[in-house]
Amino acid sequence: MLTPDSEAGVAAAIRDAVVSKTPLELTAGGTHRALGRPVQAAQTLSLSELTGVTLYEPGELTLVVQAGITIAALNKLLDAENQQLTFEPPDYRALLSSTGEPTIGGAIAVAASGPRRLRAGAARDALLGIRYVNGQGEVLRSGGRVMKNVTGYDLPKLMCGAYGTLGAITEIGLKVIPKVEVVRTLAILGLDDAQAVAAMSGALKTPTDVSAAAHLPQSVSKELGFTDAVTLLRVEGFETQAAYRITVLQEALSEFGSVETIESDPWPAIRDVMMFAGDDRAVWRLSVKPTDAPGLVAALQTQIECEAFYDWGGGLIWLACDEGADAQEPIVRDAISNIDGHATLMRASDTVRAAVPVFQPEPKPIAALSERIRAEFDPAGILNPGRMRG
Repeated sequence: MLTPDSEAGVAAAIRDAVVSKTPLELTAGGTHRALGRPVQAAQTLSLSELTGVTLYEPGELTLVVQAGITIAALNKLLDAENQQLTFEPPDYRALLSSTGEPTIGGAIAVAASGPRRLRAGAARDALLGIRYVNGQGEVLRSGGRVMKNVTGYDLPKLMCGAYGTLGAITEIGLKVIPKVEVVRTLAILGLDDAQAVAAMSGALKTPTDVSAAAHLPQSVSKELGFTDAVTLLRVEGFETQAAYRITVLQEALSEFGSVETIESDPWPAIRDVMMFAGDDRAVWRLSVKPTDAPGLVAALQTQIECEAFYDWGGGLIWLACDEGADAQEPIVRDAISNIDGHATLMRASDTVRAAVPVFQPEPKPIAALSERIRAEFDPAGILNPGRMRG
């Protein structure tokens, strides 16, 4: 394993790999290595030594850090100023049975966003700028320390979710937000999936700044100690704001039953998909319109044995099913082809992930454009080969 301790060292390692035609697997904390297809590389290039803080201006809500800094260290830094990351990055170690420490570079590389995406946006929306080393060993920078309009490629957003196939991210500029004074979770028990999506949609239409909305059917909710299906809403703010928002939501959602405040905090478990941790089922991540979500799950449950729960107000479905030889990929793809959505296989064995399309197949024109972009960024094809395509 190569472990350079500087951006210049990363660039030198990639240039050497180009000359020797050595495919590289890019990693840092290593917690996301089981996402995507298995990488076909001869050597590992770790960014774990790039842990510096380049700039932190709490008054400007601006932070620039090296990609190898851990989420835990970053949260500690922000806690001291009563601030937090906007996109609530999940920790998939339990889900993926991985070890190591999650890093900010890994979260950006796989575009990992938690329940707060509803209000604060996704990981890509938090990006101000980025530095990276492309597949030719060149150090490049895009963006800055303030949000602004751009023309051409919006490179920070392009790198977010590229799974390290376009370059080795070395430095990341982020916007952060103040921490809230209080967090409250409301629960409605006993709704079916369609009723729950209607309730969450109704809550999100109110002026209460709901920061998270999820629904757990009974088979899943019991893992968090609930006795029935539960629909959960999170409100945040100052004490008086939270109290007012709770009152508004209770009135707006009264047709769905009793809306009660609960003492427990279910959001870390929902964020990290803990309900599906510890078993050997395949896990899919389905992104759809909330109104399509209950019908999609119902259609799948008539064909395969599976469990599901909903985040992002119903726009995100986590689905666990028997892995078999193909993680039920043909059935999942066929079901989602009838609606405007996409499916990503988040957990399966190396054998299955090498055999089936892990990511949603792209239309031919988009696939051709993607290949041209990869050829421009990594002409030798040495960065995480195989991770997004065979």
